[in-house]
Amino acid sequence: MDKELLEAGYRAYTGEKIDVYFNTGLCQHSGNCVRGSSKLFNLKRKPWIIPDEVDVDTVKRVIDTCPSGALKYRQK
Repeated sequence: MDKELLEAGYRAYTGEKIDVYFNTGLCQHSGNCVRGSSKLFNLKRKPWIIPDEVDVDTVKRVIDTCPSGALKYRQK
């Protein structure tokens, strides 16, 4: 777990090889995440982010398109 991100208001979504962090307060709702991978990001389920649904490269590629910085990842 990345303590700094958690203290900054991010919520952790843990995976086996990579963790995804999301900060709802920073989100600008560009939709890049959901369009980038509906398996990784699915607003109709809880939790809406499941890192193990896709490979690590997909997680990084999609999160790197987030314009607001609301999404971060930490590879294990």
